[in-house]
Amino acid sequence: MSAAPAFVAVDWGTSAFRLWLMSADGAVIAERRSNEGLAAASAAGFASVLESHLAPLPGSDGLPVVICGMAGSRQGWIEAGYVEVPAELTSIASGGVRVPGTERNVTILPGMCVKSAREPDVMRGEETQLLGAMLESSGAERFCMPGTHSKWVQMRDGKVTGFQTYMTGELFSVICSASILKHSIPDGGSVDANEPEFLTGVRDGWLTPARFTHELFSIRAGQLLHDRLPTDNRARLSGLLVGVEFAGAGVGDDESVALVASGRMEQLYHAALVACGARVQTIDADTAVQRGLRQAWRILATETGGRLSA
Repeated sequence: MSAAPAFVAVDWGTSAFRLWLMSADGAVIAERRSNEGLAAASAAGFASVLESHLAPLPGSDGLPVVICGMAGSRQGWIEAGYVEVPAELTSIASGGVRVPGTERNVTILPGMCVKSAREPDVMRGEETQLLGAMLESSGAERFCMPGTHSKWVQMRDGKVTGFQTYMTGELFSVICSASILKHSIPDGGSVDANEPEFLTGVRDGWLTPARFTHELFSIRAGQLLHDRLPTDNRARLSGLLVGVEFAGAGVGDDESVALVASGRMEQLYHAALVACGARVQTIDADTAVQRGLRQAWRILATETGGRLSA
């Protein structure tokens, strides 16, 4: 007998929408994905987009929905605000905001923030992924969550004590498309985690981050003077950026890091961390966000005295 649907989990990002119909024990019964991120949903209507994905799913009628990500941003469906750190990670569930005027119970989870005047920081969506990762991290205290804006999170005893964001992925895109290096780097393509130029770039960026802007120009000079291949240049640029991120995050030799990532991003960061001497525990990013949304649903159900309802 298949598991009965209990709730709907949604990760609503800037450019993507992911929905899972889930059982009480966390089994994924059905899944929907689209490119209806923040901008598309704002134009079409968040409620309309959500219901269009739920309509084809048997058993979804009346089920509660728990959402993380950019749907809770200031430009989203309804602003869910931020939980200030240090804070218990489970507090994101208690801080969830109920969307008014919907036929079913729709709750959007808040993000987390560092309100330091000198180094303010925010995350939205990653905190829910982190909640799921915590459940299988064997007491890890350092989490790396790579992406367009990579997050490094410090935790202790279930509490987020701090985090930092690095614009690694976005800088890679900007440098490739809008700097002098666009003439030295091929359009498209991907970087292999085992490419020597990538791993050398990682260690150079990690060990000597103060030379970063010089190393960038050396990519251009190397092509002009030594005919270095565009694919090698791309790999080196990627490695340098990741290495500088590691330097900023204070990655140390023999440090234990929980890496929350999937696919190519997991391969690149795993290889890069190992190249810097770190001990890596990998946690699948998709599984982590599903588990985080389930944990939030369970907390919300407990706080409301039972199963959430419409």
